[in-house]
Amino acid sequence: MSTIGYHAPIVSHQQMIDCVGDGPMESTSTDDCKESQDIASTHRDADVVAPRVSLITPIFNEQESIARLVLALREVMDGLALPYEVIAIDDGSEDDSLSSLLAAASEWPELRVVEFRRNYGQTAAMMAGIDEARGEVIVAIDADLQNDPSDIPRLLTLIDEGFDVVSGWRKRRQDESSRMFVSRMANRIISRVSGVTLHDFGCTLKAYRRSVLDGMRLYGEMHRFVPIYASWEGAKVTELEVLHHPRTAGQSKYGMGRILKVLLDLMVVLFFSRYLTKPIYVFGGFGLLAMMLSGLGFVAMLALRIFGGVSFIETPLPLMTSMMLLVGILCILMGLLAEITVRTYFESQGRTAYRINAIHRGEMGND
Repeated sequence: MSTIGYHAPIVSHQQMIDCVGDGPMESTSTDDCKESQDIASTHRDADVVAPRVSLITPIFNEQESIARLVLALREVMDGLALPYEVIAIDDGSEDDSLSSLLAAASEWPELRVVEFRRNYGQTAAMMAGIDEARGEVIVAIDADLQNDPSDIPRLLTLIDEGFDVVSGWRKRRQDESSRMFVSRMANRIISRVSGVTLHDFGCTLKAYRRSVLDGMRLYGEMHRFVPIYASWEGAKVTELEVLHHPRTAGQSKYGMGRILKVLLDLMVVLFFSRYLTKPIYVFGGFGLLAMMLSGLGFVAMLALRIFGGVSFIETPLPLMTSMMLLVGILCILMGLLAEITVRTYFESQGRTAYRINAIHRGEMGND
């Protein structure tokens, strides 16, 4: 059986047809057919041997860091004494990052390069890496070398101890003070709202057990919320203090505008976690509130007319009453449509509104 990272020669589709069809074509010898079958068998064997650890790293315009990143990652991963793979996702880089990655892949069999058509963002790159990963444990790391690859074995040790998610904590973060302050405030808000207490949701260096990522889809800037998703699904989450270095090459891809996006994504996460299977509670709640306000406006309008002699056209209450009633009716109807959509979503894909960790059966007694 071939080892992890083995790259067999390419077998053409026509060559395989010639070998398994009615008979080999004149241009295909028996030896060629035997070689093709051996190569195909080697491919099948290679697919059977899955890596234990999958390391994913999203890359966007990091040409100056790639050579040092590859050396550091290879030294650490080779030292694990475990079958592994490294998946680098080129997120539509505009420099020579892709060329550098392809050159590195030609000398490092365990490295696979995923090339995007254009820049889709870090979350999309992370999702692509997770989709391509075959390992039981998935480790994510930034390509700018601010995360230290030497921390990877420590994350894996905690995974082996029974944790499902290990999140890095850049306790001694090497960034601008203003950026650190805003990040600290955002982390506190996220912890308070989500109920998952972590010091550093934004640290890319994390380790995940594959089972907690199955079925999870990430959009927007939601890659930083994976520990929250996992915790809500019953996963054991912890954090580990990791090293953090100043950026020595390239430019940071993070701006202050990302804070607003993160907060909006947090609202989406909260909605999905609490009301995905019962959206009528949200839309219907707003609808009933609007209808109650409409009723109060109607009562106030009548009271002013009867006891104060104020004409309906002299106050905005009739307009407010009508608008609130209309908004209430629309919200309830939207809630009903959302309920239909949710049921269609779950039933069409054969999904359930719950996840089973294990089923335990008692031993049958002897008669």
